Amino acid sequence: MTSALTMPTGEQLAPSWPAVPSGGLPLPFELDHLLALRVPGLIATRRHIHSHPELSGAEFETAALVARELSLAGLRPRLLPKGNGVICDIDGRPDGPVIALRADIDALPLTDVKDVPYRSTVDGVCHACGHDVHTTIMLGVGMLLAQLADLGELPGRVRLIFQPAEEILPCGSLEVIEAGGLDDVVQIFALHCDPSLPVGQVGLRTGPITAAADNVTVRLGGPGGHTARPHLTVDLVDALGRLITEVPALVSRRVPANSGLLLVFGHASAGTRYNVIPSEASASGTLRVMDRDAWESAPKIVAQVVRDVIAPTGATVDLEYLRGRPPVCNDARAIGVLTAATAAALGPEGVAETPQSMGGEDFSWYLEYVPGALARLGVGRSGPNVDLHRASFDVDERAIPAGVRLMVQTALQALVELR
Repeated sequence: MTSALTMPTGEQLAPSWPAVPSGGLPLPFELDHLLALRVPGLIATRRHIHSHPELSGAEFETAALVARELSLAGLRPRLLPKGNGVICDIDGRPDGPVIALRADIDALPLTDVKDVPYRSTVDGVCHACGHDVHTTIMLGVGMLLAQLADLGELPGRVRLIFQPAEEILPCGSLEVIEAGGLDDVVQIFALHCDPSLPVGQVGLRTGPITAAADNVTVRLGGPGGHTARPHLTVDLVDALGRLITEVPALVSRRVPANSGLLLVFGHASAGTRYNVIPSEASASGTLRVMDRDAWESAPKIVAQVVRDVIAPTGATVDLEYLRGRPPVCNDARAIGVLTAATAAALGPEGVAETPQSMGGEDFSWYLEYVPGALARLGVGRSGPNVDLHRASFDVDERAIPAGVRLMVQTALQALVELR
């Protein structure tokens, strides 16, 4: 087990980030010096998490690691009821507000194809979305803010949320909320790796920054039969073809074009023999949409269009529409906090505009209860960038101290503004 406070042997770590980036402001009470001392250990922790990923809902060892490291910093973390996530309050001045910082900790069901010493050691599981980086950054933030709290210089309470199951439905954010993760919180912040931005830049946007994302599964049924006599049965392969080619286009015609609705089937299955018409067929995919009103109406629209398309084929239809997550809609005041924090942490040139993404993020459920904002942290590497959710995804590890500085400044900025 590699501790966040020790350096792995035999590995070359990324070059250190400058103590104070050009144009940035020093962290208070010499925290930049403490951060510089912590960077090798934080990178070691990130590499350990990366090489030992855990799927959504089963993040037990990752949660245990987080709890141990926070305890070493003098904090009192508590595990979520299932033991696969962590909530930890850093208590500052009791008359101050409570703000929350969230990191997600789960990995994806992909095989890591990178040729690096910290390649995943778990077959078919890989941190291909940067959650190992999010977790490591938040550990670093906890270590620094704990120092401020010990000095009596933290103007309120900061709640660190290490959330499981961001990548699946039902969403892990709902587990955190049910466990009291938002109790007393007045503002919440998170970041997400963005390989399209270089290290030192942060993508910010007021309003919707992600799309809503739902899961759609359609199962078709019929009596089956011989391919020589399709007229005596229901040709489910033909019906499935109509489903996956006609339904997405027709659904998009039922909402305004600027809603950005996108239905894409990622899996389709029918039959096992070339001369047998199957009795079952299925397709599953995601529906993503930028507009909240269109998201609210999407289940009814999809159900109607699927029925209309399949009805002439004679197949039976079983539609499972699994509600996922609404768009992340960044609060204007919270974006103001992040903008000021980015300029302070990384310099004014660190602030970058970012477009709304078609990706989904369950941070949106927190924002249904309290205002807050999600930022995109630049992690781009030299050379061609590899997008998120690809098995070869990796980051420039200088993003870790950059992210720590950003979230420390965000916490301090928010606590001061909300007093």
